[in-house]
Amino acid sequence: MTDRAAAIIAFIAKNGWEDAKVAPLAGDASNRRYLRLTRPNGSCVLMDAPPERGEDVRPFLDIARFLSDTGLSAPRIIASDADLGLILMEDLGDDLIARIVPGKPNLENSVYACATDLLAELHDHTPRKGLERYDVPLMADMAALAHEWYLAHTLGPDPQARDAAHSAMSQALTLHAPSQTVLIQRDYHSENLLWLPERKGVARIGLLDFQDAMLGHPAYDLVSLLQDARRDVPIELERVMIDRYVRLSGAEADRFDAAYHTPGAQRNLRILGVFSRLCLRDGKTHYLSLIPRVWGLLQRDLTHPALTALAKLINAQLPRPSPEILQRLKDRCATIPAL
Repeated sequence: MTDRAAAIIAFIAKNGWEDAKVAPLAGDASNRRYLRLTRPNGSCVLMDAPPERGEDVRPFLDIARFLSDTGLSAPRIIASDADLGLILMEDLGDDLIARIVPGKPNLENSVYACATDLLAELHDHTPRKGLERYDVPLMADMAALAHEWYLAHTLGPDPQARDAAHSAMSQALTLHAPSQTVLIQRDYHSENLLWLPERKGVARIGLLDFQDAMLGHPAYDLVSLLQDARRDVPIELERVMIDRYVRLSGAEADRFDAAYHTPGAQRNLRILGVFSRLCLRDGKTHYLSLIPRVWGLLQRDLTHPALTALAKLINAQLPRPSPEILQRLKDRCATIPAL
């Protein structure tokens, strides 16, 4: 038995769950893993986030408590040991939007309306103190991952193209989405949101994987929800939900529309780079299958009139993810050492 396994067993026993059956749950792109502990009178979830692998559970704990205090359905914390990177928390079940909507398509409008309403309600609350800003310089840096990983490992490194795109992205964000006024969860999408129909109002959306929350633009999480890298959200539904958020928040429609598509382009460029990196550095080839969808979403954003200059630049620099381009990435999978 490893030291880590022994520490987990001791933590579970200390908090009264030593008699529970343990089963793994699906993980994410991080070094965290999740276990479901089940006994006759209920269940809970263990997050195992080893500090020696760069994980820190403190942000998760802080944000979970903030979200719960606002009346939202973040998992209730049962016990934690931040030094060990272990959390026991409420089990919100398995009904992820990504799973439940395909089987019950009649729920799609209601689920997405509730998730949109949640953002409008959350954005009415003063963000918790101490959040770092997802500001223009950082967003431009993150968008540049597309050049540093996707472009560099398909057509080859091009520092000048990277710098030109970084500058254009900075200019677009400064013009159309410069503010950081709300808490953004940053991974607000169908595989991190649960449907809890037995609850009321926006509490029917269960929240997961929000530890990377920052202070950002109100459009960011709405883009994350409606331009989902993991499932196709109908364009008509996207438009309806943008209009719904504008109505609930009191935003000016045309200005918000430009603000929505600018972080949308930024986010999709970042994901293009991140999914390439997950293959090249971490050997996770399945993320390559999601790249064509991300590319399509990027192209949708770049058609907005506010992004004409950025669109011209990006489409001249980055290759379309054809089967040949994706194969180049796959052939180099797990050949780049981690820093």
